[in-house]
Amino acid sequence: MLELTEIAISAAIEGAREIMKVYAKEDFNVQLKSDQSPLTEADLKSNAVIEAALSKTHIPILSEEGAEILYEDRKNWKQLWIVDPLDGTKEFVKRNGEFTVNIALAENSYPVMGVIFAPYLNCLYWGDESGACKSQFTEDWMDITTDKVIAEMDIIRLPNPLPELKTLVASKSHFTPETGDYIELLKEKEGEIELVSKGSSLKMCLVAEGQAHLYPRLGPTMEWDTAAGQAIIEATGGQLFDWHTKERMCYNRPELRNGWFLCVASAINPQAYWLLNEYNQ
Repeated sequence: MLELTEIAISAAIEGAREIMKVYAKEDFNVQLKSDQSPLTEADLKSNAVIEAALSKTHIPILSEEGAEILYEDRKNWKQLWIVDPLDGTKEFVKRNGEFTVNIALAENSYPVMGVIFAPYLNCLYWGDESGACKSQFTEDWMDITTDKVIAEMDIIRLPNPLPELKTLVASKSHFTPETGDYIELLKEKEGEIELVSKGSSLKMCLVAEGQAHLYPRLGPTMEWDTAAGQAIIEATGGQLFDWHTKERMCYNRPELRNGWFLCVASAINPQAYWLLNEYNQ
């Protein structure tokens, strides 16, 4: 395991501890940010722990819950951490367990390493230049030290073989009419398909793992929503494309909001799944 990957995994576990402490409460306060997205105590506590851990690397940090950093101040960054300390806050508030911690390392505008930890599901994904892996933790991971958790991980190499039936994953809380139209077009092309709904970056994990062929996101996201998942998918041989440019999604842009994108698993030809030119956002 590469040194920076291990640092990111450790930071994700520590952030997740703070999340699960809040999750265990009978009630927790939920605020609305300016864009009407929810913010909880768990988001802020996780972010504080993660930023403290990553700051030791002296690599700048771009985080959803961190300080706003103007493009003029970050445009020359060759390397940066991109962090979502609690991805899927809506799923957290609903208490359905489908939330994650996302940490990515980007170099020269592209993610080269990513870590996604789903603490309620006890499941960790990561990818870097050495490949992509998954580890299913035992339920007592919160009760032992982070170093011990990492030392005792059972590591599964990804991807697994894809299912025979064409499988598409879609957002549980952000399903758009355009996504519905896309699914209908895919049915016309493929016949029977299986649709799986998941929250947070777990959708990208399913593509990386080999449980889904495609993840079209025909709606807005932010850089911290996708960077870690893209790194993991690319480490399996899959791809995440900007829908408009048809190129690999890049990061640390002047505008941090992503356009539409398409994730494809390894061995899938993305050209076959753009489907209609009018969807060129």
